[in-house]
Amino acid sequence: MADVQAFAEAGADLELVGIQKRFPGFTAIEHLDLKIPAGSFFALLGPSGCGKTTTLRLVAGLEDPTAGKILIGGKDVTALKPHKRQVNTVFQSYALFPHMTVLENVAFGLRRRKVVDPLAKAHEALKLVELDHVADRKPAQLSGGQQQRVALARAVVNRPALLLLDEPLGALDLKLRRQMQQELKQIQQEVGLTFLHVTHDQEEAMTMADTVAVMNKGRIEQMGAPAELYELPRTVFVANFLGQSNLFEVQVVGGTDQVLHADLNGHRITVPRNRSARDSGTITVGVRPEKMRLHTQAPPEDSAVNVIGPGRITDVSFTGVSTQYSVQAPEFGEVQVFAQNVEAGPAAHLGDIVWLSWLAEHTFGLADDRLDTGALNGDFSTQAIATRASLAE
Repeated sequence: MADVQAFAEAGADLELVGIQKRFPGFTAIEHLDLKIPAGSFFALLGPSGCGKTTTLRLVAGLEDPTAGKILIGGKDVTALKPHKRQVNTVFQSYALFPHMTVLENVAFGLRRRKVVDPLAKAHEALKLVELDHVADRKPAQLSGGQQQRVALARAVVNRPALLLLDEPLGALDLKLRRQMQQELKQIQQEVGLTFLHVTHDQEEAMTMADTVAVMNKGRIEQMGAPAELYELPRTVFVANFLGQSNLFEVQVVGGTDQVLHADLNGHRITVPRNRSARDSGTITVGVRPEKMRLHTQAPPEDSAVNVIGPGRITDVSFTGVSTQYSVQAPEFGEVQVFAQNVEAGPAAHLGDIVWLSWLAEHTFGLADDRLDTGALNGDFSTQAIATRASLAE
């Protein structure tokens, strides 16, 4: 990587206060309060239509909020035109000028702003993304990954206080996308700018961002460090959008200061109190598929372990690093288990009767209801109801 001193001006914090955005017939953003610290890599993650791209366009000045304020570095920029804001955007489409060389593309914004010695600064930016050796080529002569790095250099060279990334890696193949994820993170750490990254790709958000905000229907459902969101989701939507989860509706029947005891159709389920958003009545609890273990016979009772079964394996999928099993039983519906391939051959086979276990400490309790929220957020509820109906027949 190049000497980044020329680009090491600190990024600015971004604050959204009471942001609302309405379009004719629908509300894209309901009410959004958000503060992104200077110098951080922040990801807005969510499905199409959740409001994440609208949020980015509001920050860039490409849309005006219906209500609320946008502050960059403590300065209210809500009414400022896009070119008056210390913001640059990197799009999925790269948006490079095909008739210009790579160097001219990077220097374009500097020339328009009449910055002294634009070509030297453009060369420095290209060194930062390790592409100075192709400075004289046209964009069409570069690979997709190289074009994306040129687009990043063109944005960074302007020394924005805030860099917006709009699905920047979506057009790349999987291997190149993963390589670019590492490079983007490294560049962000070196130049110290504030990055706001908008994506629907959960792996991309979790790989690069310091903080991830999961958006749904114009609101932030949950925000935190990637590991925190994955290990301890607070809503059904987050539990299912950020990875996969096995969810169960259970009845709380007792507990201690440390744990809740719940009943799942005759199976005892233990949940740590500090990992559950609710502690009474009917609650939704979950566990990630990779935390579960398969057993060919009922394992011995252990207060630190949750056990359900027996159930029948209805599907086996080999994915390379793991084998994914679907297990069904009337008592708990359909459950997914991801078993790491540490031995030759599958641990169990289609049609086998198995029991499932996981450490109680890996169980989480959600703040909302499985079926009601699933009906609002997509097909999950319908699928769960259909599964239950088929098992009951």
